[in-house]
Amino acid sequence: MRDLERPGRSPAHGINGMAATSHTLSTATAIDILRRGGNALDAAIAACAVQCVVEPESTGIGGDCFCLYAPNGGSDIVAFNGSGKAPKAAHAEWYLENGITEIEQQTPHSVVIPGAIDAWWQLNRDHGRLGLDELLQPAIDYARGGYPVSSRVSVDFAFAAALLARDENLKRVFMPGGKTPAVGEMHYQPELANTLEAIAKQGRDAFYAGELAEDMVGYLQARGGLHTLDDFAAAKGDYVTPISAEFRGHRVWQCPPNGQGVTALQLLNIMSGYSTDGVDPVSVERLHIEIEAGRLAYLDRNTFVADPMKADVPTDGMLSSARADELRAMIDPTKRIGALPKPSMPEHKSTVYISVVDKDRNACSFINTLFHNFGAGLMAPKSGVTFTNRAQGFVIEPGHLNCIAPEKRPLHTIIPGMVTKADKAVMPFGVMGGQYQAFGHMHFLTRYFDFGMDIQEAQDAPRIFPVAGSDNVEMEGTIPEAVVAGLEKLGHKRIRPPKPIGGSQAIWIDHERGIFTGGSEPRKDGCAIGY
Repeated sequence: MRDLERPGRSPAHGINGMAATSHTLSTATAIDILRRGGNALDAAIAACAVQCVVEPESTGIGGDCFCLYAPNGGSDIVAFNGSGKAPKAAHAEWYLENGITEIEQQTPHSVVIPGAIDAWWQLNRDHGRLGLDELLQPAIDYARGGYPVSSRVSVDFAFAAALLARDENLKRVFMPGGKTPAVGEMHYQPELANTLEAIAKQGRDAFYAGELAEDMVGYLQARGGLHTLDDFAAAKGDYVTPISAEFRGHRVWQCPPNGQGVTALQLLNIMSGYSTDGVDPVSVERLHIEIEAGRLAYLDRNTFVADPMKADVPTDGMLSSARADELRAMIDPTKRIGALPKPSMPEHKSTVYISVVDKDRNACSFINTLFHNFGAGLMAPKSGVTFTNRAQGFVIEPGHLNCIAPEKRPLHTIIPGMVTKADKAVMPFGVMGGQYQAFGHMHFLTRYFDFGMDIQEAQDAPRIFPVAGSDNVEMEGTIPEAVVAGLEKLGHKRIRPPKPIGGSQAIWIDHERGIFTGGSEPRKDGCAIGY
């Protein structure tokens, strides 16, 4: 339990339902849906739709979605991959012939076919109680009637001002009067409201065919994109078999590749071999081990993780105890491992993550993203759709496991998490922050299970993240200077992150007592609410 005389927040508690998101309007929407008879999945979709309006730099309907769902709080986990694919014409040879050797952010080549709306539609059809028409109405109301810009959102808007200014549609919507909205200022997105209303009435086909698709495809093609109406019509997410690993008497579940959930599990496998008795979680000793484990696991990620439908991904080998032992043996507690090969991956950016549990113990772990703030920095003019830049997860290197190819999914960073014990789901959880997410899953779970922090303290704790391909380590300002100095003596170079690292939400389900306990990221604008 936190020191109540110090600034901070306490965990939230409830008995009938709980939601935790990174925006207060989103959390309130989820609770309202639960009170109206919707289940956890309904509430997560409604909350996410609101965030696509009120937190539009982090997520949007032009992005991707993954979900883990535990019906009735059981351990039979449903996993859904709603990540987008490259266009059918996206041959690596075409890019090379046109002088494109890497995919830049603010170009149509960074845009995969959006997968989020199809994911929402399929999940709602198969597991929801309320219709999309009802679930999308709060988001429609905020887009048309306006919403007050919150603190973190205003910072993110200002941070992206140069990107916004380079696209006339984004500039018109997000820089009214020539500047980004300030904290508390009302903001409106009428085109997005119309698009959400069409989806609410007509389902996924309103987005992937007809006028909306023509608007999006025409805009991308006019800028040199390879996208076609056929690509949009064929967009479809997939139910997949989740992967898992044991950690401290619990089983941790992730979606399989093309996502980096396998890396989160690999990190937990490595860290399970270290004792935490008498260890300070914010000590040189502990953070050094975590940094080195992260460097090694992410090298495996960048070497092996890709779309398993297009490449041979050795998931079982990555999760084997032998591989964990091998990587752990490479860690020297007295110094940093020498330079590792530099990966061909972009830096970590933004996403939104949502945890919801309802009165029937249905537990939902839901994540939706544009990847970078405002994704590709491109917005279709009539539909108000901002596109993801997830194709930056590809490389243009024939023969590489993650080379771009027709209808291929890129290496993906967004990863919902779920924890079970015996035959029950006990915690939907997740961490935002692009590349950081796998490392963040390890950070959160070790602080919760190993160091006895409560569900909020485990999210409040200081964060670090090793920067791939260098000796730099992002360290938040809450890391004590003596610890920073000690880490630098071991060979790690401290840099300050441009913004606070990541974000998170989680809900613990106490089945025996019938109580939910939730926490929400202090680095964002949201909260956990139970009732």
